Amino acid sequence: MHRAPISSIGIIVPHTFDACVVMIAFVFSFIYLSGKIGSKRTVMRLSLHFLGILLLSLVCLSAGAESQRKLTSYQKYISKYSDLAIQHQKKYRIPASITLAQGLLESGAGQSDLARRSNNHFGIKCHSDWRGGRVYHDDDLRGECFRKYKRVEDSYDDHSRFLAERSRYERLFKLNIKDYKGWAKGLQKCGYATDRAYANKLIKVIEDYELYRFDSGKRKKKTSTKKQNLPVFNYQVYRTHGLIYVYAKDNDSFDQIARSMGFKAKQLMKFNEVPEDFPLQAGDIVYLEKKKKKADKPNYDHVVQVGESMHSIAQMYGIQIKSLYKMNKKDKDYIPEEGDVLKLR
Repeated sequence: MHRAPISSIGIIVPHTFDACVVMIAFVFSFIYLSGKIGSKRTVMRLSLHFLGILLLSLVCLSAGAESQRKLTSYQKYISKYSDLAIQHQKKYRIPASITLAQGLLESGAGQSDLARRSNNHFGIKCHSDWRGGRVYHDDDLRGECFRKYKRVEDSYDDHSRFLAERSRYERLFKLNIKDYKGWAKGLQKCGYATDRAYANKLIKVIEDYELYRFDSGKRKKKTSTKKQNLPVFNYQVYRTHGLIYVYAKDNDSFDQIARSMGFKAKQLMKFNEVPEDFPLQAGDIVYLEKKKKKADKPNYDHVVQVGESMHSIAQMYGIQIKSLYKMNKKDKDYIPEEGDVLKLR
């Protein structure tokens, strides 16, 4: 195997830091004003009460700072290596989103010990045919041999050739270049990593950081179809779980479906809980109304499969993602692993 330890995923937690700062400022202001207008005993009670809140705020600050740190490190990595990933997509036909997601996970956004010591961003082990530099690192076993590179660019090139030149990955190159879910599942099934949640981790990183936008072959954040003359398609409307929906077609988009069905694209994106430019694949469910808080009977639970995310599971049963997290007492860092059982109601 050729897997280095996978770092934790940086999850976007907006406004946490700012909220904590406001809380601390409020606590100090309240104690100060209490001292101006109240007795010493009252001030003491209030001070003890709000000092407790202050301690919680400090914990909150620490968590918020950590989330901001992770987010910044991931964004910096994406900004630094997205052009390189796009170049390799054009040369080797490996989705840029997959290359970036693997690099982020395997190298901890370039901060892992292996990445810093050897410029190895994909956890590729030596194998018998490797004639380059070597470094030894604890992985599945102690002191395993990993490839060492002079530059990070060499690691990216070796990773692309590693996939393109080995027959076990051959079937992945028959997939649509924008099918990052198929690639993620395929990499796990072909044995790239021993982690049972590997595909699901890749998908989560791609969707959390919208890496799929690079699969178009262009380095830009957003695209707009407002001024395009989109054709009007006929969609068969279905009703399941008490909700109405359609199935996406080949090369479909929320703009296309919205135009054809008389909706606003942003409205459909809100119903389906996706960001702007989220890519649709043929067969994806697109709800035409707000999803429910729990699944209909008899759907009581779901056994997680390879390549599934909390979003895809929520779409499957027509329930809101936040409700799915809440029912299962999971936070946003949770990544469903094959075999996990999730409550649906």
